[in-house]
Amino acid sequence: MTREMIIAPSILAADFARLGEEIAAIDTAGADWIHCDVMDGHFVPNISFGADVIKAIRPLTKKVFDVHLMIAPADPYLEAFAKAGADVITVHAEAGPHLDRSLQAIRALGRKAGVSLCPATPDSAIEYVLDRLDLVLVMTVNPGFGGQSFLDSQLAKIARIKAMIGDRPIRLEVDGGITRDNAAAVAAAGADTLVAGSAVFRGKSAAEYASNIAAIRTAAEAGRVPKTKDSAARPLRVGESARIR
Repeated sequence: MTREMIIAPSILAADFARLGEEIAAIDTAGADWIHCDVMDGHFVPNISFGADVIKAIRPLTKKVFDVHLMIAPADPYLEAFAKAGADVITVHAEAGPHLDRSLQAIRALGRKAGVSLCPATPDSAIEYVLDRLDLVLVMTVNPGFGGQSFLDSQLAKIARIKAMIGDRPIRLEVDGGITRDNAAAVAAAGADTLVAGSAVFRGKSAAEYASNIAAIRTAAEAGRVPKTKDSAARPLRVGESARIR
């Protein structure tokens, strides 16, 4: 089943001095979801923002709030993020000892449940929780900082996770170094939800953000063109174009 391609700008790359204006700008520019990267300075080497900021910006848009918790432990804070307005709450497989319990807790709060995998974490980490999931987030950089370069090594992992998902109604999201230059390869590997920070917020206006989002979306859609028999054996390489037939 082919799902609609979702582009989720990460507000980590926004101008925090004008955060409300930036939210309005990407809403107008065609963002499908708003991706909120929450960092604690413990699980990852940076601190971003918490539930109070999400609560403050929630009234500014009706778009889905895709909240990625790069925190450990996550369980004590799930309710706060749900109440703040998160629609999807994603926890890291590496951040706690009882992933199944965390996912159950998210769903019990009435939110969609996601799990994220760092680059060194094998896809087997989610094998036994697939039926608890609404989303899998593959990190294509090491989490903690925006503006990092995409790790090509993760394309094969994305493809394997796509095969694991099969016909389940689970979105496959990719976050880290996504640009118009690698979106086709990521989509060809099986991703249907792309997080982009610096590549979206390059520029100063909603018009420029719209152009950036459109370019990523166009590249991703091109990458989703059905593979020929010759190309089906491997994912596209970064920078390799999908041929539209």
